[in-house]
Amino acid sequence: MNEIALTPAAQVIVSVIPIVGIVIGGIVVFFYLLWRNTQIKLLIKSGAYKPVRFDIKLFALLTGILLTGVGLVLTVLIWIIEGFSYPLLGGLIPLIMGIGLIVFYTVYKHP
Repeated sequence: MNEIALTPAAQVIVSVIPIVGIVIGGIVVFFYLLWRNTQIKLLIKSGAYKPVRFDIKLFALLTGILLTGVGLVLTVLIWIIEGFSYPLLGGLIPLIMGIGLIVFYTVYKHP
Protein backbone atom coordinates (compact mmCIF):
# COMPACT_ATOMS: atom_id res chain seq x y z
CA MET A 1 0.00 0.00 0.00
CA ASN A 2 1.10 3.53 -0.64
CA GLU A 3 1.83 5.43 2.52
CA ILE A 4 1.03 9.11 2.38
CA ALA A 5 3.35 11.26 4.47
CA LEU A 6 1.46 13.92 6.38
CA THR A 7 2.98 17.29 7.02
CA PRO A 8 3.50 18.20 10.67
CA ALA A 9 0.62 20.70 10.51
CA ALA A 10 -1.72 18.02 9.19
CA GLN A 11 -0.61 15.61 11.93
CA VAL A 12 -1.43 18.19 14.59
CA ILE A 13 -4.86 18.86 13.09
CA VAL A 14 -5.64 15.14 12.80
CA SER A 15 -4.63 14.56 16.43
CA VAL A 16 -6.53 17.60 17.76
CA ILE A 17 -9.89 16.78 16.13
CA PRO A 18 -10.78 13.88 18.51
CA ILE A 19 -9.68 15.89 21.53
CA VAL A 20 -11.87 18.84 20.53
CA GLY A 21 -14.80 16.48 19.92
CA ILE A 22 -14.43 14.90 23.36
CA VAL A 23 -14.16 18.30 25.08
CA ILE A 24 -17.22 19.69 23.28
CA GLY A 25 -19.16 16.50 24.03
CA GLY A 26 -18.21 16.79 27.70
CA ILE A 27 -19.37 20.41 27.79
CA VAL A 28 -22.71 19.47 26.20
CA VAL A 29 -23.25 16.64 28.71
CA PHE A 30 -22.32 18.91 31.62
CA PHE A 31 -24.79 21.61 30.65
CA TYR A 32 -27.53 19.04 29.97
CA LEU A 33 -27.08 17.58 33.44
CA LEU A 34 -27.02 21.05 34.99
CA TRP A 35 -30.20 22.04 33.14
CA ARG A 36 -31.96 18.78 34.04
CA ASN A 37 -30.99 19.13 37.71
CA THR A 38 -32.35 22.69 37.82
CA GLN A 39 -35.54 21.58 36.10
CA ILE A 40 -36.12 18.75 38.61
CA LYS A 41 -35.45 21.08 41.57
CA LEU A 42 -38.04 23.56 40.26
CA LEU A 43 -40.57 20.76 39.67
CA ILE A 44 -40.06 19.52 43.23
CA LYS A 45 -40.59 23.05 44.62
CA SER A 46 -43.80 23.43 42.63
CA GLY A 47 -45.04 19.95 43.63
CA ALA A 48 -45.36 18.77 40.03
CA TYR A 49 -42.49 16.26 40.08
CA LYS A 50 -43.38 12.62 39.52
CA PRO A 51 -40.33 10.33 39.61
CA VAL A 52 -39.94 7.99 36.65
CA ARG A 53 -39.91 4.32 37.60
CA PHE A 54 -36.99 2.48 36.00
CA ASP A 55 -37.96 -0.98 34.71
CA ILE A 56 -34.82 -3.07 35.18
CA LYS A 57 -36.39 -6.17 33.65
CA LEU A 58 -37.21 -4.43 30.37
CA PHE A 59 -33.78 -2.77 30.34
CA ALA A 60 -32.08 -6.15 30.85
CA LEU A 61 -34.05 -7.66 27.96
CA LEU A 62 -33.30 -4.81 25.55
CA THR A 63 -29.62 -4.61 26.46
CA GLY A 64 -29.30 -8.39 26.37
CA ILE A 65 -30.78 -8.65 22.89
CA LEU A 66 -28.55 -5.84 21.57
CA LEU A 67 -25.37 -7.22 23.16
CA THR A 68 -26.12 -10.76 22.00
CA GLY A 69 -26.66 -9.59 18.43
CA VAL A 70 -23.52 -7.45 18.33
CA GLY A 71 -21.45 -10.12 20.11
CA LEU A 72 -22.63 -12.86 17.76
CA VAL A 73 -21.78 -10.85 14.65
CA LEU A 74 -18.37 -9.84 16.03
CA THR A 75 -17.59 -13.39 17.13
CA VAL A 76 -18.39 -14.89 13.75
CA LEU A 77 -16.55 -12.14 11.84
CA ILE A 78 -13.41 -12.29 14.00
CA TRP A 79 -13.45 -16.10 13.91
CA ILE A 80 -13.56 -16.04 10.10
CA ILE A 81 -10.79 -13.42 9.82
CA GLU A 82 -8.44 -14.34 12.69
CA GLY A 83 -9.39 -17.90 13.59
CA PHE A 84 -9.44 -19.11 17.18
CA SER A 85 -7.20 -16.57 18.96
CA TYR A 86 -7.24 -13.80 21.54
CA PRO A 87 -8.96 -11.20 19.32
CA LEU A 88 -12.00 -13.50 19.40
CA LEU A 89 -12.62 -12.19 22.93
CA GLY A 90 -13.74 -8.91 21.32
CA GLY A 91 -16.86 -10.73 20.19
CA LEU A 92 -17.22 -13.33 22.94
CA ILE A 93 -17.33 -10.80 25.80
CA PRO A 94 -20.41 -8.88 24.54
CA LEU A 95 -22.00 -12.18 23.48
CA ILE A 96 -21.67 -13.69 26.97
CA MET A 97 -22.80 -10.43 28.60
CA GLY A 98 -25.90 -10.38 26.39
CA ILE A 99 -26.72 -14.00 27.15
CA GLY A 100 -26.25 -13.26 30.87
CA LEU A 101 -28.68 -10.33 30.71
CA ILE A 102 -31.27 -12.43 28.89
CA VAL A 103 -30.88 -15.13 31.57
CA PHE A 104 -31.33 -12.41 34.21
CA TYR A 105 -34.52 -11.31 32.44
CA THR A 106 -35.96 -14.85 32.59
CA VAL A 107 -34.90 -15.52 36.20
CA TYR A 108 -35.67 -12.14 37.83
CA LYS A 109 -38.94 -12.02 39.76
CA HIS A 110 -40.36 -8.52 39.54
CA PRO A 111 -41.71 -7.31 42.93
